[in-house]
Amino acid sequence: MGTDDVAAWYAERGDSQLIHYGVSIGHIPVRMIVMEDKGDFLPSGPAKTTVATKADITEMIRRFEEGLNQGAVAVGFGIAYTPAATVKEFETMLSVAAKYDAAAHIHVREGLDGLREAIAGAKKTGTPLHVVHANSSGAEVTAEFLSIIEKARASGQDVTTEAYPYSASQTYIESALFDDWKSWEPERYNTFQWVETGERLNRDSFAKYRAVGGSVIIHARTEEMTRTAIESPLTMIASDGLIRDGKGHPRGSGSYARVLGRYVREEGVVNLMDALRRMTIAPARRLETRVPAMRNKGRMRIGADADFTLFDPETVIDRATYTHGAVASDGFEYVLVNGVPVVDRGKLVEGVRPGRPVRVAPR
Repeated sequence: MGTDDVAAWYAERGDSQLIHYGVSIGHIPVRMIVMEDKGDFLPSGPAKTTVATKADITEMIRRFEEGLNQGAVAVGFGIAYTPAATVKEFETMLSVAAKYDAAAHIHVREGLDGLREAIAGAKKTGTPLHVVHANSSGAEVTAEFLSIIEKARASGQDVTTEAYPYSASQTYIESALFDDWKSWEPERYNTFQWVETGERLNRDSFAKYRAVGGSVIIHARTEEMTRTAIESPLTMIASDGLIRDGKGHPRGSGSYARVLGRYVREEGVVNLMDALRRMTIAPARRLETRVPAMRNKGRMRIGADADFTLFDPETVIDRATYTHGAVASDGFEYVLVNGVPVVDRGKLVEGVRPGRPVRVAPR
């Protein structure tokens, strides 16, 4: 989703971390600041319910440009979470991204119409487009969702997408996605899992936790939908997910191991080299037009950054679960960042911070 203050985000992390790190300037947090929305991570008040004025949009443009000038790697949108954002506002902010050669990474509005809106806006403004989470955004129409992206690419438009290899999603219970919750059938509440306790919800507990706000995992898709997204060569492999105190979605810990172990080795729906392409060089190429440092990532050649993962294709598998989201995967023996081991013989190395900020040189 991005941040509202790019300079502060990088300053907070200093000159080094365990791995490389970068951030986008985000439409959601910027809209929340401008509209004085008191929500935590996602809007819970005016940023999701109020149409922006001309003055609001002018201030959003200023903050977008400030963030891009401070080195943001891209711009982030969560249009699904800001239903009051008009097409005009959306396209205006896309135009800012295009001005700075920044790709727009977008959680589209629900359904195929939301995808078409994003593609049309990006085409009109000349903005590179990255559609977030083809599996959760597409759900039961994932095949058609991917077909629309494929047609846009065939026409010459710069559109990419990704998917994570799990049939459940994660977000915040207070978000705009669930504003119609009072009208649901009783069985729908049970698809929600409260992250803090692991419990499945009913109408009463859903109402209680929505009033408080917090993270939920939603078990609303099928394995067939997930497989459709993962086996498509269009999708990069994504992780995502928020983990706190060991609790959260397993995609934050196990996405790559799950693809390599389940979908490559066990089921054969993806071949190994294509899976690796979609985890490495494809994401690097998505960012490298704006971020020159990414031209040295995602590939093995003389002069490239020495970032390597050594794994056993016969044993690699995810172990994280929906109740224990931070469990480390099996099969990853060594991880090197800038040539420095951060995982050695399967164990995390303490006290090393070879990761460097990935950003555009601030203006």
